[in-house]
Amino acid sequence: MPLGALRAQHGVNFALYSSRAARVEVGLFDPQSGAELERFELAGRSGDIWHGTVPAAAVGTHYAFYVHGPASPEPGDHFDPSVALLDPYARSLSVTRPLRSVVADTSFHWGGDRSPAIGWNNTVIYELHVKGFTALHPGVPERWRGKYLGLTVAAVIEHLKSIGVTAVQLLPCHAFVSEQFLPAKGLSNYWGYNSVAWFAPANEYAVDNAIAEFKTMVKALHAAGIEVILDVVYNHTAEGNEAGPTLNFRGIDNPAYYRLLREDPRLYENLTGCGNTVNCAHPAVRALIIESMCYWTEQMHVDGFRFDLGTVLGRDDNGFNEHAAFFDEVRATPALAHVKLIAEPWDVGPGGYQLGRFPAGWSEWNDRYRDTVRSFWRSDPGKVGEFAERLAGSSDFFRHDNRKPTAGINLVTAHDGFTLCDLVSYDDRHNEANLEQNNDGSANNLSWNCGVEGPTDDALVQALRARQMRNFLATLFCSQGVPMLQAGDEFARTQRGNNNAYCQDNEISWVDWHLRGEFAGLLRFARRVAQLRRQHAEFRRETFLLGAPVQAGAKDVTWLHPRGTEMNAADWQDANLRTLGMWYGRGANPVGRLLLLFNGDSAARPFTLPQPPPGVPWICQFDTSHDEPAARSLGGANQYPLRERSVALLEC
Repeated sequence: MPLGALRAQHGVNFALYSSRAARVEVGLFDPQSGAELERFELAGRSGDIWHGTVPAAAVGTHYAFYVHGPASPEPGDHFDPSVALLDPYARSLSVTRPLRSVVADTSFHWGGDRSPAIGWNNTVIYELHVKGFTALHPGVPERWRGKYLGLTVAAVIEHLKSIGVTAVQLLPCHAFVSEQFLPAKGLSNYWGYNSVAWFAPANEYAVDNAIAEFKTMVKALHAAGIEVILDVVYNHTAEGNEAGPTLNFRGIDNPAYYRLLREDPRLYENLTGCGNTVNCAHPAVRALIIESMCYWTEQMHVDGFRFDLGTVLGRDDNGFNEHAAFFDEVRATPALAHVKLIAEPWDVGPGGYQLGRFPAGWSEWNDRYRDTVRSFWRSDPGKVGEFAERLAGSSDFFRHDNRKPTAGINLVTAHDGFTLCDLVSYDDRHNEANLEQNNDGSANNLSWNCGVEGPTDDALVQALRARQMRNFLATLFCSQGVPMLQAGDEFARTQRGNNNAYCQDNEISWVDWHLRGEFAGLLRFARRVAQLRRQHAEFRRETFLLGAPVQAGAKDVTWLHPRGTEMNAADWQDANLRTLGMWYGRGANPVGRLLLLFNGDSAARPFTLPQPPPGVPWICQFDTSHDEPAARSLGGANQYPLRERSVALLEC
């Protein structure tokens, strides 16, 4: 039986899962005043589903459930029939307080909308916040700024296309609320990782109708060939711990929906750091999550999901299980057969770090890529070997069960942490605006301020920071795997050193589009490396680079020492070596061969070049030590003057 509120011939049929309730009622409310109008008993019961048809209900009706049962915290029951509860299956929530579920009209004319169906090896992900991305965009109509409709504007889409974006990854768009402690500080939950309803789009980003406007956004992005990936929070809810508010799950069937401490079921198992943990081991909870995913895929036309704290999805009584029922059920669901599945492969519980252990068909945020690349460009010693592994696709994590380099989502920055500009401008976090005495957010950023903390007028420091940003972009777009760029990094967006801006719904977090002028050179460079990635299949392989012969006399990649010889065991162990060449296709077809040169050292390193084919010179496609990425011929030179802290791409 379908759960939630389903329009019937004579009214609306309401259905709610609860295995421990004694009685369930549904209340109808006046949309303007919020006053309760009528209350009806759901007299039908099929197994653990309570249901009944209410003739007085229709599209637009505001409603809530009242669930009766024992108020016995010792076994984990928190029934309170005086509390109006949100429907876990509600397609829409009210825009007024208190929050109420709304019987929604989900009709929409999709026309010929189809998913762009971009292959993983051709995917470039752009992580953005719906509000923050267009809140300050001068080309977006004022009423649409910060809204779903803002992402339909031609100037916005053209910018995405210009930097090679094939998929936008939206920070949570499920309905959410702020944690209780934030409003008292004059703050709010900006990121949205505090869900209350997994079917309802957030009203904050709508002008009038969240469902219709979200669909309009998806349709416009699809028409431009851009996929939509939704960041989803199925690991915890806004109800928090035992001291948190009762909004829905706690008052419906607390021991079913949440993981409770075995030794004291009054308390929640907090594997998320957010107070509670969703019990994905329970069949009804798995069904809810999978039905939510199917709804967003089939009705809202999204193309994929990024799962916040994804390890929770695979937890059973023995910890993380890569063969957990949730993964099997997702794989067996036809509607989800072709969607992109991306895990954040960790939570904060014991055994929570699970990079590389998700099933075939899943991709994962690769934080080891992030940390290694940051360390290399910070000139940390002994990183050249792991840096090469990350460039080659991180086979040490993903080469199993026929997985590919695209199992790794490569990122240097993301919403959680420094922006790219701040990564090269601050040694330490500066989260004072969060009003937590600068104790929140990670203290281990692997960042380098290039000699001065924060903003500076020093031209040399500014030039070095610009070069470092180019280094990161070049590395990201030339690595095997799926690149993910954070919104605004292509023109040096800053959060003023705040690396945990989850509660900053203001200019700290919003993208400042005026920076496109100040950092036009960086934007041109981002477009250039995105174009080169599209042009060269060498950067978009579906097999890992092995560095060993793959056919007679041919290698997929040869790792070169600056002296021009192939790296040997002693070279890889040299902790002081910070310079590396990456030569594609040695011994193979000479057409289109590529050579990447990386120098993470503080000193210039002349690099002896391999001999190109007769009469074919090396062409430098870009060199990050130059402000502009114009191509130029090296003539007959057999050595390249590789500047300190720079990347060069040569082609013959």
